[in-house]
Amino acid sequence: MDYIHTARSVEERLLSYRKDESGWKTCKKTNDVVVYWRPSCEFAGYVYKGEGIVNGSPEKVWDCLKPEINGLRVKWDANIKKFELLEQVSADVLICRTVTPSAAMGIISPRDFVDVISIKRYEDGTVSSNATNVSHPNCPPQPGYVRGFNHPCGCFCVPVPGEPGKTQLFSFFQTDLGGLLPRSVVDSFFPSSMVEFYSNLTKAVKSMK
Repeated sequence: MDYIHTARSVEERLLSYRKDESGWKTCKKTNDVVVYWRPSCEFAGYVYKGEGIVNGSPEKVWDCLKPEINGLRVKWDANIKKFELLEQVSADVLICRTVTPSAAMGIISPRDFVDVISIKRYEDGTVSSNATNVSHPNCPPQPGYVRGFNHPCGCFCVPVPGEPGKTQLFSFFQTDLGGLLPRSVVDSFFPSSMVEFYSNLTKAVKSMK
């Protein structure tokens, strides 16, 4: 499988989600984030967009977000139990297995996901992570986990002009959780989990020295 080609394709797809303002509907709003959704073009579900300002420089916010084995992300993100590096394809492209805990009071059982993840830096100081599902010979489906599939997803840490201590964070989630879950459970889980994501990230950045 051409992981580099897949990584570049998902970078373009995520950038198009960020630029395309059409069709998004607000589904949840807090002081930290506004969450939008619209039908996915990738699968029979939704793509969710989060948009909020985080008090912290883009590098600080990125330190909390980056997909790193034993990094900060697994400490604060309630939806990530473990990252495993399956292959370092290049300096900015890696294949990871992500393990998630059970959720929605146990209705959603533990999942695992295998993704190609690309780290991209833009000239304006923006840092983005861009991911989508792939298969990898070292990681067939594992007992005890339902294999889920991330369609193009990721985040953009964008500098706020004139305010170096703030970051505009766009996040995109587009996940097929797999298994026989009621649609109503899935549709209520993602907006709430994105609100929790921004709230926990804000606290994590604030706790950094």
